[in-house]
Amino acid sequence: MAGWYDGGKPIRVEGGIKARTQRGSIGSTWWSRRFIDILERVCDKGRLSRGRAYARKGQVLSIDLSPGEVRAAVQGSRRDPYKVKVRVEAYDEARWSAIEESIAAQAVYRAKLLAGEMPPEIEELFAAMGIDLFPRDLDMDCSCPDWGFPCKHLSAVLYLLAESFDDDPFLVLAWRGRTREQLLGSLADGPAADPLAVDDVPFNDRLADFYAPGATAHRPERRHSAVAPDLLLRIFPPPADLAGPLAPAYKGLADA
Repeated sequence: MAGWYDGGKPIRVEGGIKARTQRGSIGSTWWSRRFIDILERVCDKGRLSRGRAYARKGQVLSIDLSPGEVRAAVQGSRRDPYKVKVRVEAYDEARWSAIEESIAAQAVYRAKLLAGEMPPEIEELFAAMGIDLFPRDLDMDCSCPDWGFPCKHLSAVLYLLAESFDDDPFLVLAWRGRTREQLLGSLADGPAADPLAVDDVPFNDRLADFYAPGATAHRPERRHSAVAPDLLLRIFPPPADLAGPLAPAYKGLADA
């Protein structure tokens, strides 16, 4: 029946998953708040409020996240826990290869992810590729008889899911089909430009031109400066009795 609401008290649970945040908003990081903002914009506010209460009481028995799907069990007022499913699109291997290539091309994003951080700009990176990091629409269902969207059981799971994103931002990506280990392994194995890297050349291969005049790959060509030789003396003037003797010395160095 549409709009059905079970006003009975839920069966008390021992050892359920409780939200850490017992007052105010749930979610403290930008990525979890982004997820919550989407929920609170499209979902029924009354059921979201009851869902927060369920999450804070520990009525959620389990949450299992896998690529494209979250499954959970929530204890309501009936004896048997309700079964909850929340589905999003999980990207395939080809799509993830393209995502990883884009991330690797941005040194800052790559470095932050390898350090365990979620850079805010990564959402724009996904958008530039025509895909979403956070779901705009959620395919959800619950075995309870409430046809509201979402019911309080679904809401409780969604709030706890957001809080789990606080603990591990890589769960957002795992839901889309890439685990933390897979992503970091790919980024760590990918090419990285090292400005200090020097190609190793065997010593025997260097002997032919090591003493040759002019520039080589290992000994850059010496260039004469066009700067006036007495510039240093003008910037840092020495005592008057030394200015005369030093001027020819600096000119001689410049001409050498």
